[in-house]
Amino acid sequence: MERVALITGACGGIGGVLCHRFVAEGDTVIALDIDGPGLEALARDVSAPRIVLRQVDLRDATAVRDAVASAVAATGPVDVLVANAGGARGMTLKSTDPASWQHDVELNLNAVYHAVEAVRESMIERRGGALVLIGSVNGDAALANPAYSAAKAGLVNFTKWLALELGQYGVRANIVCPGTVKTPAWQARIDKNPALFDALLKWYPLRDFATPDDIADAVLFLASPRARSITGVALPVDCGLMAGNRLMAQEITLEPL
Repeated sequence: MERVALITGACGGIGGVLCHRFVAEGDTVIALDIDGPGLEALARDVSAPRIVLRQVDLRDATAVRDAVASAVAATGPVDVLVANAGGARGMTLKSTDPASWQHDVELNLNAVYHAVEAVRESMIERRGGALVLIGSVNGDAALANPAYSAAKAGLVNFTKWLALELGQYGVRANIVCPGTVKTPAWQARIDKNPALFDALLKWYPLRDFATPDDIADAVLFLASPRARSITGVALPVDCGLMAGNRLMAQEITLEPL
């Protein structure tokens, strides 16, 4: 399609797939991440000029603005923003302290705002663009990681506001909300319980987990002209997790599901 796609958190399990998929579509990718070695590895997989790398702390508004401006000087203006960067530290309130709370909110909510601000005026001036935020089912239910979850819930509302305010300029905003996705982000928990994914399957009606490619499929659709009439939507990509509680339904109906 020969668009310019800005992808944050480009070195993560989902971010790396997003970069490859947009390049495969014929797009140029601006890849932002704090992980310098990860960006170097990404550059070996996706050669220039199809990918432009910028190492940046997404929590720093000025650094994000400057990084995007320097990349755009080489690529041209951004047509698609995929605000993918995220992560969690505090698992429960008991294990959350002020520092981890601030980190999770800064990375999962404020950093998205900074990325949006870096492209918003250009999209308004050009009368078009697609914003696709990456949220989480945690933003809709208390599942784990309270600060991360609160930030992801904030992203849902932020997405709706972007759709409301920017729609008049032809800019669409949607949010994809993954459930469990097998990425390296889960490794610390797998180290504690190697059978964790097997234990989690019972909560998913499809008895499966989404893959990074599944998330990318949803993002690519929402970023494409095929989704021209879709804005302000929070789309779960979660193998049915948020459809309801199957185990509770069994308790209520007294019948196996």
